[in-house]
Amino acid sequence: MVTHPADDFVVTMKPLKTESQDAETLRELGSASVQVVHDLKNQLNGLKLYATFLRKRMEKAARPADELETLAKLIAGLERAAADTTLLVRYGRPLELRRQPGTDLARLLVDASSNADVAEGNYEGDFDPSLIAEALKNITLGGRGEAGAEDEGASVRLRREAANGVASAVIEWRGASHADGDADPFGSFAGGEGLRMALAAKIIRAHGGEVAREGGVTRARLPLSK
Repeated sequence: MVTHPADDFVVTMKPLKTESQDAETLRELGSASVQVVHDLKNQLNGLKLYATFLRKRMEKAARPADELETLAKLIAGLERAAADTTLLVRYGRPLELRRQPGTDLARLLVDASSNADVAEGNYEGDFDPSLIAEALKNITLGGRGEAGAEDEGASVRLRREAANGVASAVIEWRGASHADGDADPFGSFAGGEGLRMALAAKIIRAHGGEVAREGGVTRARLPLSK
């Protein structure tokens, strides 16, 4: 009689963790990751300083152009990596809102977009002007940041809505900056652009608002003062 090793093989299944245990593990992993990324950001900034120092030395020594070009690309890469890690750290930590009652949302939107179309009405709310301005600019630029150029064909509209005695501002973005169908730009986390969009959504939701993409239109809603 031939005995196969598999005949005596016993599989011991470990019990599945509960959802609460999994959630706690994810929270701990997230906290640890934010700290690791924070340390990495500091290291990248240090490397950028060293590389900048070397570039200045090489410029004085009249080094070949290809060496200077290579070092410039290295510095640019370090700057992008440091910027992305900074965004990730900010996204992973709780937002500290410095609300200012009577903040004019219409003014912040006009500053963020030269194509803003604002319907008549009052758009004052209890907002953190710095954070809301950042969120509006990032959504308007499609997450491309300060260096991004606003699409001339894109349009931004702001209007008021009222339901059950509660007034809210509705902002809609249409155009080339948001022409990727119904893909969710706020959950992709793809590079710096994805991180900026995710942070913009987090800022809006922290103010009691909501933001979503549907039918090629990005729409945000924020509560206004009574």
